[in-house]
Amino acid sequence: MASESERTVQRWVNRFEQIGFAGLQEGERPGRPSRLSDEHWQRLERDLRCSPREFGFAQTLWDGVLLAEYLRRHYQLELGVRQCQRLFRQMGFRLRKPRPVIAKADPAAQAAFKKTAPPGRRSKG
Repeated sequence: MASESERTVQRWVNRFEQIGFAGLQEGERPGRPSRLSDEHWQRLERDLRCSPREFGFAQTLWDGVLLAEYLRRHYQLELGVRQCQRLFRQMGFRLRKPRPVIAKADPAAQAAFKKTAPPGRRSKG
């Protein structure tokens, strides 16, 4: 059983006495206001559709670490990596991981290793 502070219980009793059972229901909590204005939000959403290289970064895909650095440089805003990952989700972006590229890989050996049959060949069965 959770232990509530004395002050919390006093608030519950006061709300119950003033309103009844309806005073004990949890309401909507707006949370902390966004640190990005609507204008900055729209600009950021537009910028995230571009390559990070257009903003002077070496990476080709956005991630939480890179977004945190971008926000620090361009908006003078310090956000943690997890908060930046939440921003991606709120904007409707999803995580994309680059496929590893092996230097000097043999294309013929790669094709032979693939699980799917090459076009035009039928699988046995």
